[in-house]
Parts: sequence; structure tokens; C-alpha cells
Amino acid sequence: MLVAGGAQARQSPEAATALPTVALSALPVQAQQTYRLVLSGGPFPYSKDGTVFFNRERLLPSKARGYYREYTVRTPGASNRGARRIVCGGLQPTQPDACFYTADHYASFRLIAR
Repeated sequence: MLVAGGAQARQSPEAATALPTVALSALPVQAQQTYRLVLSGGPFPYSKDGTVFFNRERLLPSKARGYYREYTVRTPGASNRGARRIVCGGLQPTQPDACFYTADHYASFRLIAR
């Protein structure tokens, strides 16, 4: 999968088949901006961005603790972080194996397809 700047993001077959997908271009512009920030390593607008996501909901493929990191997707008009997030998995945060979008604070996820 080719990502911004020509970098290659790996996509696990397990993740690709387990969840519905959404094209990066179909996401809200704020999610597209957050995705680009992830690939470039920031800077991120919120202190929680880039922290470990524990996958407590078990909706994402099971991986070792520390594999997933979460990033806030700005919500226009929200006075807090809102419910939208991008969660990426991989050993190197700027070269994720796969990224997922949630608009409902982890109740559901879609694999971001580029």
C-alpha cells in the first residue's frame, strides 16, 4: 500500500479481512490530516496522541501490548477531543502495518485503505 511521500505501509491480511474498509479520500478532511501527521511523526495537537491503544474492545486484530497507538481526529465545534480517532498498528509509528478509523470512540472500526 503506497502512502503519502511514497512510503510503503504494510497491511496485515488478518486486518484486511476482519473489518470493513474505507478509502482515505472518503474520510473527513480532519482524519486525512491526522493520517498524514501519523506518517510524518507529528507534531500532534493533543498530548494523548501517539499513546498506546490497548484494544480493550477487542475489535481490532489481537496483537501484543504496545502494538497499537491512537491519534485524535479533530471534530469541528467540539470543546474536547471528541469521539473520532485513528488507531495505527506496527512497530514503527511512522510506518504502520495498518491504520483504522473510528468515528464513535472505539465502538466500531474501519480499515483505512489507500
